[in-house]
Order: sequence, then C-alpha cells, then structure tokens
Amino acid sequence: MTPPPPHEVAVTVRMFTQRFSSTPLGARLARHLAANQLHVWGIPHGTSLSDTASVIVGELAANAVTHGRVPGRDFELRLAHAPYAFLRIEVSDTRAELRPPGRGEARGPAPLDESGRGLLLVDALADRWEVTDRVGQGGGLPGKTVRAELDLMPR
Repeated sequence: MTPPPPHEVAVTVRMFTQRFSSTPLGARLARHLAANQLHVWGIPHGTSLSDTASVIVGELAANAVTHGRVPGRDFELRLAHAPYAFLRIEVSDTRAELRPPGRGEARGPAPLDESGRGLLLVDALADRWEVTDRVGQGGGLPGKTVRAELDLMPR
C-alpha cells in the first residue's frame, strides 16, 4: 500500500487499552484481542505486521504473567496505532522490582533451557523497545511498562 502524500496523512492515533488477569489464559486472551483490534484497524490477520505484533504482545504478556505477577493484580495491554507512522505495544504489570534487561542487554538462555527467549524475540522484531516506570491517571502506579514500537513507514 502506498502512503498518501504528506499533506493528506491523518494525525489520528487509534488507542486500545484492556486489563487482563495475570494468568496464562489472560496472556493468551491479550494476544488474541490485540490481533482482533489490529484487524478492526485495517491490519488484517495473517499479515506480516499482524503476526509480528501478535508475537510481541504474546511475549510481553507472558513475561508480565510469569515475572510481573502480583496476586490479585491484573496486567494491562495498550495499543496505539498511527497509520503510516507507528504501532506501539505497551504491557504494564504491578511488579516494579523485577525489571527485564534493556534493549541489546538480553542474554540468551542455555541451549536446553525451556524459557528465556521472549525478550530476544522482541529485540529482533521491534524497531525499538524500552522498560519504563508505569504511569497512569492521577500519577504513578506501582510497576513497570515494557513498550515496543514498530515503524510503519519504510525508511
């Protein structure tokens, strides 16, 4: 798809926010709902962008459930889509003291380890990603946010 001329580019940013239970089912539901929301926004299921975003959401949600879980607290998924600009994926949990390594700092697991590859996938797929303190309405909320962005314009 060819982008419109610069004077015709919409500046509207579409937003989606949903909380999920900090369980494997919640992580799976986050991945499915993200793919569905992207489809509603005109990013069809099965496209490269949809598949890439689904992998990133799945990995970040799984990390929130596995490493960021506080009993009784949910994790939150936020998507922001600016057509012809970016797709931002944010997953926030309520555990501030356990922070993943930053971009380029993730180390691979031993060959026979059954986990530990999620952030390596995010690092490989996202154009940028970072870990920040969680922010919300009325000030800070406890926890952290992992934000990944995909550029939508060819460079």
